[in-house]
Amino acid sequence: MEDFSPLSLTDICLDFLRVNLDKFCWERTDGSFCLKEAAVFPQELADRLLQKMSLNGVLNEKTVGIFRRNDLLRLKRACIRNAKLSAVAFRKAFCHHKLVDLDASGVNADITITDIVNALVTNKWNQQYLQCLVLNSLTLSLEDPYERCFSQLTGLRVLSVTNVLFYNDDLRDVASLPKLESLDISNTSVTDITPLLACKDKLKSLTMHHLKCLKMMTTQILEVIKELVLLQHLDISDDKQFTSDIALRLLEQSGILPSLRSLDISGRKHITDKAVQAFVQRRPSMQFVGLLATDAGYSEFLSGQGNLKVSGEANEVQISESLRRYSERAFFVREALFHLFSLTHSMENPQPELLKLVVIGMKNHPTNLPVQLAASACVFNLTKQDLATGMPVRLLTEVARLLLKAMEHFPNHQQLQKNCLLSLCSDRILQDVPFNRFEAAKLVMQWLCNHEDQNMQRMAVAIISILAAKLSTEQTAQLGTELFIVKKLLHIVEQKTNLCLVDTTLKFTLSALWNLTDESPTTCKHFIENQGLELFMKVLESFPGEPSIQQKVLGLLNNIAEVKELHPQLMKRNFIDHIGFLLHNKEVEVSYFAAGIIAHLISRGLHTWTLDLDLRTSLLEQLNSVILNWPTPECEMVAYRSFSPFFPLLACSDTPGVQIWAVWAMQHVCCKNAPRYCSMLLEEGGMQQLCNIKCHPQTSADVLRIVINIMESLEKYIMRHGKESTSCHKKLQTKHSVV
Repeated sequence: MEDFSPLSLTDICLDFLRVNLDKFCWERTDGSFCLKEAAVFPQELADRLLQKMSLNGVLNEKTVGIFRRNDLLRLKRACIRNAKLSAVAFRKAFCHHKLVDLDASGVNADITITDIVNALVTNKWNQQYLQCLVLNSLTLSLEDPYERCFSQLTGLRVLSVTNVLFYNDDLRDVASLPKLESLDISNTSVTDITPLLACKDKLKSLTMHHLKCLKMMTTQILEVIKELVLLQHLDISDDKQFTSDIALRLLEQSGILPSLRSLDISGRKHITDKAVQAFVQRRPSMQFVGLLATDAGYSEFLSGQGNLKVSGEANEVQISESLRRYSERAFFVREALFHLFSLTHSMENPQPELLKLVVIGMKNHPTNLPVQLAASACVFNLTKQDLATGMPVRLLTEVARLLLKAMEHFPNHQQLQKNCLLSLCSDRILQDVPFNRFEAAKLVMQWLCNHEDQNMQRMAVAIISILAAKLSTEQTAQLGTELFIVKKLLHIVEQKTNLCLVDTTLKFTLSALWNLTDESPTTCKHFIENQGLELFMKVLESFPGEPSIQQKVLGLLNNIAEVKELHPQLMKRNFIDHIGFLLHNKEVEVSYFAAGIIAHLISRGLHTWTLDLDLRTSLLEQLNSVILNWPTPECEMVAYRSFSPFFPLLACSDTPGVQIWAVWAMQHVCCKNAPRYCSMLLEEGGMQQLCNIKCHPQTSADVLRIVINIMESLEKYIMRHGKESTSCHKKLQTKHSVV
């Protein structure tokens, strides 16, 4: 099972090499990669690098070229699952390695089993010593389906050809292998298993799950199985719920399979606990029995909690075993998840091991709707409320990625979308877990614009509002340029306002618009063009006693006021009067944003002020008096992406009311969240801006006092974090007492 604990240094290095492979390689004339440096990899690391490339979808015609040099990258256990390779690329990269294991499951259709085997046997080592070969879901041969090739691999002990057009003659060819101990012929075209008698003296493991073409009578099948006296594992499970009585008849056989340790009959009907228990008790070495999707597994003897492992649906232990063993069988995964969902409704403690099993099922069957539907429901049960806090971050990262993939694959399935949104709408996931938030925001926006379900609408706008605040300025601007999302969010606000309804949907929608317009002039323009200003004035008038609503509305209008080109739209007497009234609101958060709007409008100078100058003068005086009387807020009122909107205000030495709002705001965030904002202010050249104010002869005493406080905070931050002093900072160290 995949490990979601913190990555080892080795894994981090291999992942870096995988992601940046082109930087470490040069291209041959055929376009394939070759490593630049002649660094010899230990064999175990070469195996792990190949596996990582394969499982992350980057093993292809070009990248596989690095394995041509087996003096640098020597392979022993090669995993190339789902790689996109031609027969030629495979032969050049792998036939000269001395392989013990090869897993080529799901390699694209340009390469056949015959191609792989014929390439392997060109190396005499592989003929004699290749022990394990997994060729699931491959084409046997495009040219001659009856071309036999396996008999040349004389050292083969383990062979798996699940989901392959593998016939009786192929089985006969394989059964002649002198060392074969384990064989998986599940879902193949075999109609007669009699050829297995040729390997009865060595075969220890036989898996023939869903052998759909089998034409033998039950008695004939049992006659063959009875001869396989060394068999320790037998899998005759079936996910198609056939009515064959093979499992029941097998359980009734007292002397059959004396060495058996593992029996899988999942999916077989008419099985009873009594029959299974009797069969197991006659074989003391039994370690596992598969009973998922049968009528058995409910007795205490078969609980799975002792030495006998049981896959089933009766309890959590059985379900977990089912998810582990059947992770690649979609029907059984769905069955197990369905029963897991019922068990996890009232979870009280985090269960990361269970969530890992759900994740593996989702990952292995991304386009299977029943699996994704059941899995997403289980994810919600396992991560809701405080349960997510007990989960590893890497695990939740994978959960978020898979939920988004499910939404992408099934955009029109209402219940699946609801499950995914419910799971994503988690503070732990949205705030703390790294995943592609930009793609997530786009996906949720698309859903929001195509659906009207009120409950899901609330979750969608909540997710968008949080994600938008986490994105870069460029990403937020890109999202906001989509006119449809601005229209949709404004429509929701209008609906709630007309109903005079203050609920979480309205609050999240206002937050989403606030975050999307932040430092995004295009989105601000969309807002104005779609009568957003008129609507937001109506919101302010409709909810005069709701400071949380007023704060969000005014925060967005602050973003609009930062865009010089939109000032004419705001220079209206009724708008200015209303903002001026809110300037005196008893709630600091409301008064703060009202003051910000006025400061931004005045900061552009007289040439943009189209209203009477007496009003401007009055507002400036009010700014001074109001701001200086604000109590210190207990918490951080607002989050800023950068200080760039403040810098034009800092230069307004002839309007101290504008300056004082800007420096008060900067001091506030630097005090409440110094690690974030002191660092940001230094990186953006804020120290020089503050120096300019401090040295300006017209700077008011009130502004100067706040500026000095900010500079002291920056000095402390620099000393605490060992930052290199700027030239301005060095001047401060010598001139600070002159102030």
